[in-house]
Amino acid sequence: MNDPWEASKTMDTIDLAKTRFQRILFCTDFSENADFAFSFAVDAAGRRPGSELYLLHVIPESDAQFWKTYIYEVEDVDNKAKRDIDERIDQTYRSRLPQGVELKVEIRVGKDHQQILQFAHERQIDLIVLGRHGHKTLEKTLFGAVTEKIASRAECAVLIVPLSYRTRLEA
Repeated sequence: MNDPWEASKTMDTIDLAKTRFQRILFCTDFSENADFAFSFAVDAAGRRPGSELYLLHVIPESDAQFWKTYIYEVEDVDNKAKRDIDERIDQTYRSRLPQGVELKVEIRVGKDHQQILQFAHERQIDLIVLGRHGHKTLEKTLFGAVTEKIASRAECAVLIVPLSYRTRLEA
C-alpha cells in the first residue's frame, strides 16, 4: 500500500470500540479548562462501549491539613466538604453525561501528580485526560507543572487539552 490516499482511508476505518482506551481517567480541579477537557473524556468513553470513565479530584495535602488544623471547632467539616465536592461534581459533570456513560468518582488527598499517577497505575488506566491550566493560584501547581509530570511519567496515553483550543473552536 504505497498510495498515501489508500493509507489514509485505512486509518479512517479504525474500529474505536476495539482500541485500548477502555479505562479513561479525567482529572479535575474544577477550573474552566478542566470543565472544557471533560468533554474530551466523555467523548472517548462514549465511543467505546463498555469503557470505564473515572473522575479524580486531588485535594492538596496542605489544604486538607489547613481545614483540620484551623477549623477544628466546626463539627462535621470533612463531611460538609465532601458533600460540597459531590454537589459540584453532580452539577458540573454528571449532568453532562450521555445515556450509557457512567462516571466513577474518587477524591484523594496528597500531592496531585503522585496521586494521579498512583490512581492510573492502580486502575490500569489507558488514557488520562487533563486540562492544561487550572485556577490562577493553582495554574503552575495543578495543571502546569503537574501536567508536565503526568505526561512524562504516565504509563498510558495522556491527552492534554488547552483552554485556547476552545477559543479556536468558537472562532
